[in-house]
Amino acid sequence: MADPVLVEIVEGTLASVEKEVETAIARTARSPMIRDAHDFRAGIHDARLRKLTGRSYSALVQPIVRDFPIDTMKPGDVYFHNDVYLSEGGIGHLPDLCVTVPVFHDGSVVAFVQAFGHHDDIGGSVPGSMPSHARSVFEEGLMVPPTKLWDAGVPNEAVLRIMTRNSRMPDSLAGDLDAECSACLMGARRLGELFDRYGKAEVEECFDAIIGKTTETFRRELLAKIPEGTYVWEDYAEHDGVDEPRLHAQRITLTVDHAADAPLKIDFTGTSPQAKGPINHAGDYADGVFLKKWLAPVLRNLADTPERMAELDVNEGVVPLIEMVFPEKGTLLTPIFPAPTNARTFVILRLLGVLAGVLAKATGGRMPADQETIRYTGVHGADADGVPYLMREVLGGGSGGRWYADGEDTIHVVPDSRNIPVEFAEARWPFRVERLALACDSGGPGMFRGGLGYDKHIRMLRDASYMSIADRSILSCWGVNGGLAGRPFRVEIAGKEMEGLVDDHQVQAGETIRIRTTGGGGWGSPYDRDPRAVAADVRDGKVSIAGALGDYGVVLDGDRIDEQGTAELRANLRPPAGRFFDRGPGYAKLSGGRSYAEVDEL
Repeated sequence: MADPVLVEIVEGTLASVEKEVETAIARTARSPMIRDAHDFRAGIHDARLRKLTGRSYSALVQPIVRDFPIDTMKPGDVYFHNDVYLSEGGIGHLPDLCVTVPVFHDGSVVAFVQAFGHHDDIGGSVPGSMPSHARSVFEEGLMVPPTKLWDAGVPNEAVLRIMTRNSRMPDSLAGDLDAECSACLMGARRLGELFDRYGKAEVEECFDAIIGKTTETFRRELLAKIPEGTYVWEDYAEHDGVDEPRLHAQRITLTVDHAADAPLKIDFTGTSPQAKGPINHAGDYADGVFLKKWLAPVLRNLADTPERMAELDVNEGVVPLIEMVFPEKGTLLTPIFPAPTNARTFVILRLLGVLAGVLAKATGGRMPADQETIRYTGVHGADADGVPYLMREVLGGGSGGRWYADGEDTIHVVPDSRNIPVEFAEARWPFRVERLALACDSGGPGMFRGGLGYDKHIRMLRDASYMSIADRSILSCWGVNGGLAGRPFRVEIAGKEMEGLVDDHQVQAGETIRIRTTGGGGWGSPYDRDPRAVAADVRDGKVSIAGALGDYGVVLDGDRIDEQGTAELRANLRPPAGRFFDRGPGYAKLSGGRSYAEVDEL
């Protein structure tokens, strides 16, 4: 049995090494997406390919050891891949490049350090390697199956030259890869020192204890709160970039059996056929191990308190608790090569919400409302010197209201990620940011309001092309337990409303791009919200006076609440019986006029 004191030391060391690797990458990378937006992750895995750290999700080591047996690896080796269909489900689209470094002790591999992140450009038909109208993965950029990028400390210059030759931004790509390789090699040395200090058997016992603790904690504290039974829910992506907008369903049938080895069975049967456009996600590999770790953080919402929720790590310990059942090949989650995948965020982000929704049905609403916190917007063109540039930003949105609190404003599902600082953007690219604020009234009304999205205005100083990979431009983030949906994503250029998927809309110098990102859904009836909280939101510019009146039934006279008028208005406005889920007005547009889905019934 592992020494509990040593377990704490090893667990702290793993977290420290992971953070040190990420800090080194952020300080030495060159591209804005990696260095400034921080759209990358590090992870540490043991020799059994189990993820040990729980601060963030990461890719997988399985494809590396599949193609390069562990006993052939040498100190100083660095492996690379970005091929979606050869990544065992760990890579979702080609701009996510993954670097893996083995850790050695006494001549044997004892662990792995890995980093993967979203890079500026890896080739393909459009700048940024995310063609919104792609019909094939071959349009999306250079595919690299698992390969040895460094051999015993010597970089493979031929491979590096091929990769940079295919990129529109070769210097940024080369700099980012160098930063990631060097940081992972540094992390491997740090972990090697841990094994040298305490010994292989002792450290591996600690690894087992760390993972086992997560398994037991999730089983005892979280899963025990879900009543046994079978629950079904689904949600939708709205547009695949090729066909006209329609409902692309992602369905989960959740079966809970506390006596089973895997208490949760997640069955994706009923998910729509694979799309012609790039919203597919190849998730049905390695028994869905990536998706298990991707979805498991939703379960933390069942913790007794928010403080306890924040303490719970998601490492390989969640994997034995979940059984996944995938439909046959040819669906959004089981696409057949070479189906395009660059906008797969529409599916994997929606799955987080589908699991939250099905758990809300199972637990009487003890889940947050919906959020949509990733979309890519940007411009590309040439600067005053004729040098091509690409500005692409991953703007967040509001998170869903919760049973105990409002949603958070302008968050991003990727930990530590952020928008690009205005001062940096204006110094580097030919535009001005004239507004960066919270989008008033964007959060879904509720007893606990949804978080607000961004309101960002960009005035172009030179002609350029606008691009966008965004969902929830028709459908809204749903509200739950009487809460209402938030407002959808919206972009206007010179007064013209854009679709969510755009490759190269021409923007003239002097024109303004107005971006409003999604607001989270509301939780609970907005007529149960404390009028003082509504008045405070009005003072803070989060809710308009019209919104206070129409959405919350709160009558304001300047800063004063008209309590009698509010009581009378709410008595007249309160619906006799509200739907458990509110999908917003966009759902009716795509569903033939229906206001709710059959699975919305409790």
